[in-house]
Amino acid sequence: MSHTVAAPRAAGTPDPDPALRGAVRILTPDGERRDDAEYGGQVADVDDEALLALYDDMVVVRRIDTEATNLQRQGELALWPPLLGQEAAQIGSARALRTDDFAFTSYRENGVAYCRGVTPAELVPVWRGVTASGWDPYRVGMATPQVIIAAQTLHATGYALGLQHDGSDAVAIAYFGDGATSEGDASEALVFAATYTAPVVFFCQNNHWAISEPVSLQSGSSLAGRAAGFGVPSVTVDGNDVLAVLAVTRAALARARAGGGPSFIEAVTYRMGPHTTADDPTRYRDPAELEAWRRLDPIDRVAAHLTARGVLTDERRAAVTAHADEVAHAMRAACTALPDPDPMSLFEHVYATAHPELDRQKARYARYLDSFEDAR
Repeated sequence: MSHTVAAPRAAGTPDPDPALRGAVRILTPDGERRDDAEYGGQVADVDDEALLALYDDMVVVRRIDTEATNLQRQGELALWPPLLGQEAAQIGSARALRTDDFAFTSYRENGVAYCRGVTPAELVPVWRGVTASGWDPYRVGMATPQVIIAAQTLHATGYALGLQHDGSDAVAIAYFGDGATSEGDASEALVFAATYTAPVVFFCQNNHWAISEPVSLQSGSSLAGRAAGFGVPSVTVDGNDVLAVLAVTRAALARARAGGGPSFIEAVTYRMGPHTTADDPTRYRDPAELEAWRRLDPIDRVAAHLTARGVLTDERRAAVTAHADEVAHAMRAACTALPDPDPMSLFEHVYATAHPELDRQKARYARYLDSFEDAR
């Protein structure tokens, strides 16, 4: 795995980031499918119908994201981390995984969760504040979201070492953003993974903004280049090209399964929305930058390709839209129907055995709640 020069990009669609000029690209922003000498074979099986399924995934995930953002604005969710613009990076990589692989993510990978079998209804309880965990990690092969930046890179590496010890050919994958590459946990994970040839894929979604700090302040060179210092092979891919992302992730997974050790993927994409719904990106981001990236929209390029091939007809487009609406409406219904938890349930499942300090806090909180009843 190495840095691969993609085919020349389509005329009239300039890349807003120099990193894209050397990135693996199979589907151009204008919807033209081109071969890649190194990675094209990885997606030779992805015909029009398979690409239409990936298109459906991306449209549904964007619709989920939009609906959840609306729910937060309407007071039904406390917070939501939008993934708008990053659909191809998440869908392309997640659809490369086997069911026995295990994903460790940050808080933005709701597209990955959807592909792993997490129901939309399971995405919202945490953000509504009614539970500490949204789903059973072992049922879907994906840990619940990690808010501590880059901590999941260590979790993935440790899990990969366990897979190695068990003699399994399953692989762990860690998802994180560009800002996480500046955290010590990411460096430690890369050291361990390289030293012990751990079957783990480090998947960095370079969405250009770590909250309000641009990636140019995170690193003076490519993020993929950092991995080389740890002895981990890396590749830069157009993160808005679902085919290219699928291809490089398949290659990294195959390498890990064959005992080749870790890989680092930098998916160059863009966060078109806010960091979370508590953020206002207009305070720090140039509107011209956002507009430049809109022209590389990951869903639009797949739609352009399938439309040109006569696959995405009006009827099929309507069917995909209807599917997305159905999923979003079901998520909204599940969200608004969530019951408020009993206040004292806060103290459940904290320790496996009785703990005197927790008992003291529980008793104190019970007296606090009782004081409201006395006031009535």
